[in-house]
Amino acid sequence: MRVSVSSISLVATIARAQQLFITTTGYSERPQCTQSPASPSYYFQPFSFTLNDTVRYATSVPSPTSTQTYAPPYSKAVKHLSTNPVTTTWGSYVPEHTAINATDTDDPYGQAAWSSLWHNVKLDNYTTTGLYSTTVSPTPIPSSELVLPPKDYFGPTDCYNFPDDFIFGVAGSAAQVEGAVALEGRGPTIQEKLVNLTRPKNYVTAENYFLYKQDIQRLASMGVKYYSFSIPWARILPFALPGTPVNQEGIQHYDDLINAVLDAGMQPIVTLIHFDSPWTFVSSDNVTATPDFGYYNGGYQNETFVDAFVNYAEIVLSHYADRVPIWVTFNEPWLYSFNFAGANNVIHAHARVYHFYHDVLKATGKMGIKFNDNFGVPRDPENPGDVRAANRFQEIYLGLFGNPIFLGKQYPDAVLQTLPGAKPLSKKELHYISNTADFFGIDPYTATSVSQPAEGIDDCVANHTAANSLWPVCVVGETTNVYGWNIGYRAQSYVYITPTYLREFLNYLWNTFRTPVLVGEFGYPVFGEAEKELPDQLFDTPRSIYYLSFMSEILKAIHEDGVHVIGALAWSWVDNWEFGDYAQQFGMQVLNHTTQQRYFKKSFFDLVDFVGTRQSSA
Repeated sequence: MRVSVSSISLVATIARAQQLFITTTGYSERPQCTQSPASPSYYFQPFSFTLNDTVRYATSVPSPTSTQTYAPPYSKAVKHLSTNPVTTTWGSYVPEHTAINATDTDDPYGQAAWSSLWHNVKLDNYTTTGLYSTTVSPTPIPSSELVLPPKDYFGPTDCYNFPDDFIFGVAGSAAQVEGAVALEGRGPTIQEKLVNLTRPKNYVTAENYFLYKQDIQRLASMGVKYYSFSIPWARILPFALPGTPVNQEGIQHYDDLINAVLDAGMQPIVTLIHFDSPWTFVSSDNVTATPDFGYYNGGYQNETFVDAFVNYAEIVLSHYADRVPIWVTFNEPWLYSFNFAGANNVIHAHARVYHFYHDVLKATGKMGIKFNDNFGVPRDPENPGDVRAANRFQEIYLGLFGNPIFLGKQYPDAVLQTLPGAKPLSKKELHYISNTADFFGIDPYTATSVSQPAEGIDDCVANHTAANSLWPVCVVGETTNVYGWNIGYRAQSYVYITPTYLREFLNYLWNTFRTPVLVGEFGYPVFGEAEKELPDQLFDTPRSIYYLSFMSEILKAIHEDGVHVIGALAWSWVDNWEFGDYAQQFGMQVLNHTTQQRYFKKSFFDLVDFVGTRQSSA
């Protein structure tokens, strides 16, 4: 065949006018397709409408005939406490209804002193009254609420199972779901004040303090095995400091809650502090002062903080360590440490509590600490500067705590050379702090594309001014890759669906800190969900995609990469207060804030089914 010069010219012109999408490595593979493609045949057959609903019926979970114990009971553990606890009870504080007219004004911890704690915080637009004032008895979950939703067309195709001891559950925190903030002896925390500075808050939240038995039954009916919650320090010790009275109502409440979890056939996971430091530690500071790093002043840098936290932890552990298998000391401490002194105090306080738990109580459960870090990946993995930026990102966020606690290693140079007042730990300190965690807790909601600042990292470090928004991390964090694509499908806020980055992150954590990894939180706020009608909120396919893709990558990390991931806790079991508003709904249940009614979302069913079908005992 002869081709004319004019024909060749025409082809060249078309090629210049239109870019053709031709992959250089071949189109996507389909490894699940092992048979040769079959030729179709066409035929007629009788037609009929079919409608198949699969119903999961709620059944009562029998109370366990025996409960495993992990530490001595309180009657034996109390002898190990640093201070002799004295218990008492106080009333409730309702603004403009509670008069401080107690006759015990000479008692530094009496009713008048307790009421003054709240009075002196001076909260504006404060509301606390909800629908309930006492614990609500649970009712059976109607089978109509447990009808499986329609499946999404595409789904995971893996054939892996979770290890037999894999921890799967759901998580929440006291400040975000409990409500009852000034009731039954609870003292004020920084959270009430922080949000009150910017907008009125509905302090009722989800009223879990009174509805916990019903909430636990709902979770058990869905097949959840682990329930993670936090205990507010200020509900146990309203005056916060060692030697002050213990709130008997608070002790009794969490005793009942833990027993309710066990009776429902689940296991409790307890966090000792989740952003809700007692107001005592910041009451004399400017709560809105600009931190050296993180978000807010959690009071961790206060000179009384370490001894006070250890005393609080000892009281809680002595009461509940016998029945709780897993403990978290601090939730995401980077965000509230405020400065280097705060982070340093966190590390020392954590180590002391760990030694009390294992060395003094001889407890056999697990204790760890949980961090925030939206994994910093190099924007261009072939660019050495971007790789350096990603390593620095991890050192500042994780190495600060991880080096001494998990490796017995010194603070990273990036920390010592950047943070004001930073100083090395002594050999004695490192020996005491080293290996004081049984798991590395991480909250890997999403990823961050990281590169060097235009002026370079070193110049950024030296430029510690208010105008330098990149200090102290001194890297550029973005949500697009080097080609301008978003790193994943975006949620309402900072969360992008980034499952493959999660797998890479788990590899980094396991191979860097050499400790089993617990995914302590992960979740997804569907864009604009709060403005949708109830049926559309319930059918939350983007959240299902997020959870199932993340869990699929966890399985790959376990089976293909040898990473020891001990569990994953979904955030959150209900739409809650996300430290500022209710618009960002992370929950797997819709919450009607007026009636307090809960509704299961599709993602809850999808996640439970994914895990259940991949358990050896299923």
